[in-house]
Amino acid sequence: MGSGSREAQIEAARHAFYEGFVAEAVDAFQSGVAVQDSSGRRHTGLLRASDLAGWRATEEPTTSLRFAGRTIHKTAAWGQGPVLLQQLAMLEALGVADLVRTNDTVELVHTVVEVAKLAFADREAWYGDVDDVPLDTLLSGAYAAERARLVGSEASEGLLPGSPDGRVPHVAAALWAARAESAPGVGEPTVSPIGLSPGDTCHVDVVDRWGNRVSATPSGGWLQSSPVVPGLGFALPTRAQMFWLEPGLPNSLAPGRRPRTTLSPALLLDDDGSGVAFGTPGGDQQDQWPVPFLLRHLVGGAGLQASIDAPAWHSTHVPGSFYPRTHTPRGLVAESRLGADVLDALADRGHQVETVGPWELGRLSAAGVRSDGLLVAAANPRGMQGYAVGR
Repeated sequence: MGSGSREAQIEAARHAFYEGFVAEAVDAFQSGVAVQDSSGRRHTGLLRASDLAGWRATEEPTTSLRFAGRTIHKTAAWGQGPVLLQQLAMLEALGVADLVRTNDTVELVHTVVEVAKLAFADREAWYGDVDDVPLDTLLSGAYAAERARLVGSEASEGLLPGSPDGRVPHVAAALWAARAESAPGVGEPTVSPIGLSPGDTCHVDVVDRWGNRVSATPSGGWLQSSPVVPGLGFALPTRAQMFWLEPGLPNSLAPGRRPRTTLSPALLLDDDGSGVAFGTPGGDQQDQWPVPFLLRHLVGGAGLQASIDAPAWHSTHVPGSFYPRTHTPRGLVAESRLGADVLDALADRGHQVETVGPWELGRLSAAGVRSDGLLVAAANPRGMQGYAVGR
């Protein structure tokens, strides 16, 4: 490999960042400058040049599930990606296709929300950057059917993780006692809880002329409050707030371990290689908002744009991934376009319904290639920065 090759230049850039002047500047700032954190006090940081030098990006296999004749690919359980797949597996066990085809919106929303509560409870008990996540069982048809039997006609209470392979679930002792709090670096970085400034998570889907697809959800440094390293011009990330300090959990803080991220890009592929990259920013909602999108597109037969445009909703029942992990028991946030009759019927079932504006939830986009080779894309009309473009 010559010194001027593309690979050599990439390695030189990586070395300068993780072992050169960038790492040195981060080390000097973290060890020498005290910054106010969520405690209201000032502390120096823990990140050192040796931490950066010891890290390498890895190539890892996706986690996938067959649903409605397609294969959906997500991250492994060091991130929350498989929680989308668990929801789809349970919905299939419950015969969701019949709900979509009969257009029973109340039953569909109720079922999707109840399934989300079960899947996210499993996320809390089992997901993390550890080797013993029982992922095969969590995504199995038998386990999905077992969990799906817990879905009743009323909004469920409490946190109900399952017991894959007979294992006893273990969640953080403080999980159900989260409280609201606003402080620098606290919360999910899509919308700031301490001001009107927008957050920093975004999502991009790309397809090139050869049909190669990329799905990416960049996030990390929260520009409203994260410390910016002098001379470098970028903010340090706040994702470590997603760790638990309680030992013994899959997502407990430990050396070399990644926090269980909410960042959750995705691929939807057909057997002939066609399909799309898709995803959204939005913290815990990154694996909730795509569920009705996929149901409308794959089961209902709607196009990409129509599936994105349709009314959206999500559950706030399970405590969030970001400190201080707030939640609303039986909480359901829904766009008003679902209709007053639907929202009232959901409230009658015990859901604590919060109605928001008609175009407020979801930031989905998708880009890919059809089976006939035509490149396609669709973007979210909500907000101000959703685009589908081609050249």
